[in-house]
Amino acid sequence: MSILTQSPQTINTIVYPEELIPVLHGYYDNWSIKVVNRDAHSCASYLSPNRREFYKVLFITRGVGIMAMGTNTYYIDEPTILFMHPNDIVSWKNLSEDIHAGYFALFQKTFVASHPQLKATIDRFGLFNEKQKSVIRLSASEVPVLEQLFAHMHAESIADGPYSEDSLQAYLQLVMVESMKIGRFPKPEVVSDEYRHIHEFFTLLEQEITNINATTPIKIKTAKEFASSLAVHPNHLNALLKKHTGQNVSTHIRTRLLEEAKALLIQTDWPLHTISYSLGFAEQPSFNYFFKKNTGSTPAEFRRGHITT
Repeated sequence: MSILTQSPQTINTIVYPEELIPVLHGYYDNWSIKVVNRDAHSCASYLSPNRREFYKVLFITRGVGIMAMGTNTYYIDEPTILFMHPNDIVSWKNLSEDIHAGYFALFQKTFVASHPQLKATIDRFGLFNEKQKSVIRLSASEVPVLEQLFAHMHAESIADGPYSEDSLQAYLQLVMVESMKIGRFPKPEVVSDEYRHIHEFFTLLEQEITNINATTPIKIKTAKEFASSLAVHPNHLNALLKKHTGQNVSTHIRTRLLEEAKALLIQTDWPLHTISYSLGFAEQPSFNYFFKKNTGSTPAEFRRGHITT
């Protein structure tokens, strides 16, 4: 089933944890791993186009929706477990707002780095890195084992004891082992041209932002330039983004540049003129105007405020 065979539905840019600036990925919140019960969590539709610092394991026992991971799209209407890499561009279109159950676990890259055995298991099984393995269908008889593991993880994450992280990384390994035992990998659905264009836009946008450095500025930053690089008409690309995300091309570019500006102001000691140059502004006053117009404070004020905090 194509992701666009269902009725149009606006999807929001996902923010994890709640109310964080997406690109900062936990900068304001000191956490390594979170486990959430989907019974109590609102399963809204979302789009996650930006790079993240965390992995996600989504265990669905009840609910219907369309999950797109990169260019692979899956119609979810039965128990499923999904493994999402931090670099994945992901969208979820919820088709059963009042019916959802299961769990999801988020864990930071730093959490993986601090637990070599967990990293070795991730590398060995390839559930996050090999896209053909990232989605596993579950039979009714296979759900209880994974459900019990996630219940233990959820309880351990709430307890937050001195050895909770050690327990949680061990449970994550068991989840991957049990998933590999099942090994029922469905083929993705056919991706429509519309969604392919949307995916290509976000991939290119992320690629441009990721390549930013102190000596090489962003190469393309206008809606016309992005459309030209994707070999589509600017009006068509605008219409697609507006239809499926509620925002046009320029808004997505502006939002992403603003997020990167905030990250650079907080996470680097680059002078303001270097940040301005890297983001494609010919002069620093233009960057100052852009930043203040969209945040209410100048770049210098924003940096001072967060350094103080």
